[in-house]
Amino acid sequence: MNNITIYHNPACGTSRNTLEMIRNSGTEPAIIHYLENPPSRGVLVNLIADMGITVRALLRKNVELYTVLELAEDKFTDDQLIDFMLQYPILMNRPIVATPMGTRLCRPSEVVLDILPDPQIGAFAKENGEQVVDEAGKRLK
Repeated sequence: MNNITIYHNPACGTSRNTLEMIRNSGTEPAIIHYLENPPSRGVLVNLIADMGITVRALLRKNVELYTVLELAEDKFTDDQLIDFMLQYPILMNRPIVATPMGTRLCRPSEVVLDILPDPQIGAFAKENGEQVVDEAGKRLK
């Protein structure tokens, strides 16, 4: 039974690196392409609570829509911000990974190593060549 879920955007390098670190632990996670299949309000609220972050901390700030909607201004309630993320999933920062050991916004991608139930089974380097795990499966940073 699969017990790891990643809310994934395959166009994002951080999301791809996170997915590959999960796979490097010997697990194929449930992959939710959240841009096409955004979570329900209840799931999103639970993810935010499980991560222990604020709603605003999940907002992706480097997209044009963030500026257009004036989301930097402190005039929106958490419920309104969640409404924006549900209407425009691109506003959700990613990747979010849920495992039996916790739920995290995996930025940087190696944050996922803190919540993977199984160790890395070999070396792993990010797409940019940065070595994260050595040949013995030991985390380097």
